[in-house]
Amino acid sequence: MPAQIIDGKAEAQKIYADLPARVNAFRERNGRPPGLAVVWVGEDPASQVYVRNKRKKSEELGLASFKHDLPATTSEDEVLTLIERLNQDPAVDGILVQMPLPPQVSEEKIVHAISLDKDVDGFHPENRGRLFSGRPRFVPCTPAGIMTLLQSTGVALRGKKAVVVGRSLLVGKPVAMLLLQDNATVTMCHSRTENLDAECRAADILVVAVGKKSCVLGDWIKPGAVVIDVGINRDESGLCGDVAFEQARERAAFITPVPGGVGPMTIAMLMVNTLKAAEAREEINRS
Repeated sequence: MPAQIIDGKAEAQKIYADLPARVNAFRERNGRPPGLAVVWVGEDPASQVYVRNKRKKSEELGLASFKHDLPATTSEDEVLTLIERLNQDPAVDGILVQMPLPPQVSEEKIVHAISLDKDVDGFHPENRGRLFSGRPRFVPCTPAGIMTLLQSTGVALRGKKAVVVGRSLLVGKPVAMLLLQDNATVTMCHSRTENLDAECRAADILVVAVGKKSCVLGDWIKPGAVVIDVGINRDESGLCGDVAFEQARERAAFITPVPGGVGPMTIAMLMVNTLKAAEAREEINRS
């Protein structure tokens, strides 16, 4: 029997169902809505789609959306100056800087510059450290979405063998920590892993985030496994993931599609983190 599709759009809608009431309650208490500032530097076409979707959803939910689109020639100092202004702006509760940045702008410096309590992407080194110590302030949006999708399957993670293919700071490493915290036994793999196919075949839970079309083949999937495909690639037929979907679906018990799997959850968790940041700042201001 083909795998059951893990519908990211449907799971995101469940999250959105509770947010408008919280946004309205926040507005009534504070005289303003929660605010999300999205900074986009350059003209990367994929980033344009992501930024548009994030802004659209924030406006649909009643958040204040602060738009900062800068040309690709913007200097690092100019971006840092903008970040500092947003840090000090009381109407801004969350700051998201869309990656990638142009080569003259250091991603590390920009991430370091974002205020800890407005770092709704969870990328600041201190927020990453809190995640790794099991006390996260903000869980990075894509890993948080992945964990929600796993929970939606009803498959208990305790004691399961989880394999994460990809070791990026954005997805691979944080999702491995979250899986460990849910008592899975985690193996991290990457481009230099020997016998990658064997590692994947042993996985009860397989998370693939490498950005390479169909790099995990269908016969690498353990029968009955849960497969989370984080990759977004484009070929002649449109968007596709890192897993050979049709072949993998014949072996897995659950699998995410691309598009429509992890992507919608990333935006949903950004909205959750923004509201969480607003409510936390509100609590500090009251005390």
